[in-house]
Amino acid sequence: MIAAALGVLVLAPFFGDYPISLRNALKAAQGSIDYDIFWRIRVPRVLLAFLAGMGLAVSGMTFQAVFRNPLATPFTLGVASGASLGAAVMLRFGLAFTILGVSGLSIAAFAGALAAILFVYGLTRIRSGFSTATMLLAGVSISFFFSSIILYLQFTSDFTNTARILRWTMGSLRVFNYDTVFNVLPFVLGGSMIVLCLTHELNLMTTGEEIAISRGVNVKQTKTVLFFATSLMVGGIVAVCGPIGFVGMMSPHICRLLIGSDHRYLMPATLLFGGLFLTACDTFARTVMAPVEIPVGVITALLGGPFFIWLLISGSSKRSVI
Repeated sequence: MIAAALGVLVLAPFFGDYPISLRNALKAAQGSIDYDIFWRIRVPRVLLAFLAGMGLAVSGMTFQAVFRNPLATPFTLGVASGASLGAAVMLRFGLAFTILGVSGLSIAAFAGALAAILFVYGLTRIRSGFSTATMLLAGVSISFFFSSIILYLQFTSDFTNTARILRWTMGSLRVFNYDTVFNVLPFVLGGSMIVLCLTHELNLMTTGEEIAISRGVNVKQTKTVLFFATSLMVGGIVAVCGPIGFVGMMSPHICRLLIGSDHRYLMPATLLFGGLFLTACDTFARTVMAPVEIPVGVITALLGGPFFIWLLISGSSKRSVI
């Protein structure tokens, strides 16, 4: 998996509508076309795709373990809907600003994701305990509520703003600098490290909360930490890239088929596979119809639909988490 991830990272920047050879990429003078395209456009985009894939895949694996539901995704708790609402408000009213080099669109999207996280947590805390069933119901409710507001904003927008909102909700990796990569990096590294430190607890929680409690796991505290760590990680990714679906559902299942369900090994494998998978999808999306670029969320959805059907028909969903 490490070799495959390194291979994708090295090869992906060379693909595109403008051909660049290894010699030109290494020897191009600063300020030349080859230098700008390779080092200032493609390399940061590949890095962002890899980071986003890592974060989405690990978040999907975590939610599947916590909820003991093989169909759980990073967007199950409404984070994507919250981020989409924040972005839709910005696009609907034509607002534009920048704070410390971060675009107002990304800030609004992250604020929407954070609002969704706090709403879900607040609704869950109203009920006693921190049950997964209550968390799921709260997430679904918030997701539908925010989605209805987005539809209203689209209905009241003109054609241009409606198209911009729709394009953002497809998910895309259009980035032209390293600042965006460094904005996403803390969320992915921080969230991934927390999940890595709790792989033993995840193994026990997949067998049931009662067994986990009997083995000394503080289930309530563990779920709270994982909820905030993964949700904030997803929020940071979606704020920049938009909601890119199915990466967080497919990657953990594929890795379970390859190495099993032990999260001590599943977590790093999922981390690497998610990164190389989304990078490969984005490379295909920007080259298959060049110079026209397909949003990467369209490609992952085209792959995720058949995979979802196969998961249901094969019965793998019943045994893939535990």
